Amino acid sequence: MTPRADHLTVEVVDLIGTVVARYHEEYEHAASQHSLTGAQARVLGLLAAQPLPMRQIAQRLKCEPSNITGIVDRLESRGLVERQPDPADRRVKLAAPTDEGRRTAKALRGSLNFAREPLSRLTVTERTLLKELLERMLGTAPE
Repeated sequence: MTPRADHLTVEVVDLIGTVVARYHEEYEHAASQHSLTGAQARVLGLLAAQPLPMRQIAQRLKCEPSNITGIVDRLESRGLVERQPDPADRRVKLAAPTDEGRRTAKALRGSLNFAREPLSRLTVTERTLLKELLERMLGTAPE
């Protein structure tokens, strides 16, 4: 039998849920300002960091590769993404942002005020601590 969560844990989980819901709501709104769906904006944001094969995009976004193909097709038709051969394996195609795609991804990220405003209420020390705690929770903290 799983032990019941203590009151503090329940409160923290509820607060995390609220933060996630608000983030997704604003992300969808910001994406729509650029005539993108939330999924298209997430793919474009990933690709702005580095070109990726479709399968890796699907893994990172926890969805089916066939969904990513459709999203990349739509981004490509708008001139935001292009397919390129992978230099390491020419059988693999990478999705890569065009210059316009990079500009759009940067503008999209800059328009996300939800995180910026509440985080500005925290000191640098508090933001650093929050970052470190989130990394520990996710198992991505540097060793």
